[in-house]
Amino acid sequence: MSGAGHLVKRFFGSLVPFGEPKADRAWIQESLLPEEQEIWRRMSRADRRHAAGVARRVERALGHEATRPVIAAALLHDCGKSVAHLSTVGRVIATLSAKIAGHDMAPAWSETRGFTRRVGLYLEHPRLGADLLGMAGSAPLTVAWAAEHHLPPEDWTVPATIGRALKDADDD
Repeated sequence: MSGAGHLVKRFFGSLVPFGEPKADRAWIQESLLPEEQEIWRRMSRADRRHAAGVARRVERALGHEATRPVIAAALLHDCGKSVAHLSTVGRVIATLSAKIAGHDMAPAWSETRGFTRRVGLYLEHPRLGADLLGMAGSAPLTVAWAAEHHLPPEDWTVPATIGRALKDADDD
């Protein structure tokens, strides 16, 4: 799905007031380390629902290659968004702000106060998520994917087949 199409789908999905499917909850808990489970619980319902779908698509695409760290990467790739505490409307504003002013403004905005700070933090969610996961003791692949999931494939450190499956599942 195109970048804009993916964002539109995510926006409308964020309006649905429930989290991950109940049938997936035990599987998700088994796929995450105890410290990762705490990070998972801090994610918004919409982000958890999206991530559960990503993880199921990755599992189908990779089969036996969908190891626990790969599934955790799918489940937690957006965990850094929880740091910003932005509503759906705030996330739309953050995304548009990055398109207009440039994503490179995020670090400066993160150093300010109030809503602008939260916009900057939201835009830096890959770095913040990787930091959360690193501190939680996540596998290197899980940490790397949180940091790299918005980078072009040539900048990934995760194996290309795994990165491609994760990216395709996220963009679906």
